[in-house]
Amino acid sequence: MTEKHLGKEWIHGLLMIIASLLLLAAAPRKDVFKGAVDLVGEILRYPEYPAAALERNARRVSFWFADKSALKERLDFLEEENTRLRLAWSVGSASHLKQELDRFYGYARVTLREPMSWWSEVRINKGTSDGVFFGAPVLHNGHLVGRVSSSEGNYSWVELITSSSLMVPVVIEETRDLGVVAGDGEGGLWLLYVPEGRTFSEGMTVSTAMVSEALPPGIPVGRLSTETRNSGSAYLAWRVVPGAGLTQLYALEIFGEAVPGGRREGRSP
Repeated sequence: MTEKHLGKEWIHGLLMIIASLLLLAAAPRKDVFKGAVDLVGEILRYPEYPAAALERNARRVSFWFADKSALKERLDFLEEENTRLRLAWSVGSASHLKQELDRFYGYARVTLREPMSWWSEVRINKGTSDGVFFGAPVLHNGHLVGRVSSSEGNYSWVELITSSSLMVPVVIEETRDLGVVAGDGEGGLWLLYVPEGRTFSEGMTVSTAMVSEALPPGIPVGRLSTETRNSGSAYLAWRVVPGAGLTQLYALEIFGEAVPGGRREGRSP
């Protein structure tokens, strides 16, 4: 009985395989099977849509990050190249400016300006070998900057008018009142020893007076401002706006030559 059932099962299985193969061969030729396949595909499209959309978005995000990384690397490279070009241009411009300034007789380059003595002194690249001696007036844009305080063979030190230790006799051109200008060591310049009763107007010209043999008269120093302060006793101090650009000193003009006998001991460069 068991052998008969096994034989039938084999026969049934074989028949089913044959029927399946026949149906498979006939399916592409039947519209009903094509319709069933299209229907199943349409049904399956909806559950597959989120996965397909997620895949597309993931691919776009991946491409975006790749492009952003490439752009950032390119930008970093361009910034580095720009920095190198600007540095090369600055060095070239500074070298060209140095050569141009060195060509002009009577002009000197500022080679050192220490932060601790910013408003007191600067060092220049001209010295006694260039005819620069102690006491020589130093100008910038036609206005007094200071005086040579010491000089050596190829460099000198210039004491600025904003130094608290340098006092310059001056005259107010419009009124011919005499006074002295001195710095406060912090960038300020003041007209001193003017009686309180005197009245001045803003913008009056201050220039060197014919008092000292070391400084020629008539060198412009600056102009009066309206700011005043009491300097004690019966005198009033007036702030002077320097005509020279004391915050940006690159090239200075040495005005004539002082007497060599007045030379002081030089300083170390």
